[in-house]
Amino acid sequence: MGNVVINLEMNKIIEMKSYYGKNLLDKNIPGSVFAAKTPACMITAYKSGKVLFQGNDCEKEASKWGGSASAPAKKTVASKGKSAAAAKGDLPLGIGGMSVIGSDEVGTGDFFGPITVVAAYVRKEDIPLLKELGVRDSKDLNDEKIIAIAKVIKDIVPFSLMTLKNEKYNQVQQAGWSQGKMKAILHNQAILNVLGKISPVKPEAILIDQFVQASTYFQHLKGQKAIAREDVCFSTKAEGIHLAVAAASILARYAFVQYIDKLSEAAGFKIPKGAGAQVDVAAAKLIVNKGRDILPSFVKLHFANTDKALAIVNKKRN
Repeated sequence: MGNVVINLEMNKIIEMKSYYGKNLLDKNIPGSVFAAKTPACMITAYKSGKVLFQGNDCEKEASKWGGSASAPAKKTVASKGKSAAAAKGDLPLGIGGMSVIGSDEVGTGDFFGPITVVAAYVRKEDIPLLKELGVRDSKDLNDEKIIAIAKVIKDIVPFSLMTLKNEKYNQVQQAGWSQGKMKAILHNQAILNVLGKISPVKPEAILIDQFVQASTYFQHLKGQKAIAREDVCFSTKAEGIHLAVAAASILARYAFVQYIDKLSEAAGFKIPKGAGAQVDVAAAKLIVNKGRDILPSFVKLHFANTDKALAIVNKKRN
């Protein structure tokens, strides 16, 4: 799906809103004046004056309104020689304004649900638009805002989602895999997928929200058929360094929320997030309603919450 951004005066945007009156959508997109959908194009106008056109006819539709268009995408070839610096954990100077693949994960601390990892490619040209859309770390946004933003950016940034479902998580965990190894393999595969999607374009850097030291990360990947190494950097709180990681964080959270909704539907009641006392009660309810054998497809069995849930069930039965 193509996308075009133009800049217009507010009086022109109000005119557009009237023009697309029959196509207006009841969508709460952060910072927007209106959103409309024609048979071949999605139009979102923002208070800043930016108007985003998405779809097969985006260029044709945007041309109706003139305005100054954002700079087109450039094929950026990453410079060589950054690998050594990346291996030491150093970040390239000015990385925040570069075209970058960022990756982040969600769900590692939640008793219910999978681990979701997303890698996303953000071009330097798209950084202002993502800021306009309210992209920032998903931990700073509620689920409603995450869903609203994710539905827009998923058609703007190339990304790859990897989901480690509970059944597989429990299998590899019992086989001796740490969460660090699981996450390293998921991050690596998501990054490789995005590199494939944007080829022959290369990112200027690849930034991973750090969960282990770089040396440990690559140690976890030993034996993998392919490993993304060139220009790979690591940093804690990476979502504050580049919007690619923040976008990945939002898309990963969106996928996680959707998966929790599916688990809730299968359970017959709302599944809580996190690893507090409320999940112990929910797991106990699940055991009573569905039987203990259902747990591996819903939860991370090695969490202490499993024993707590079983204790609640036993107490009720005694």
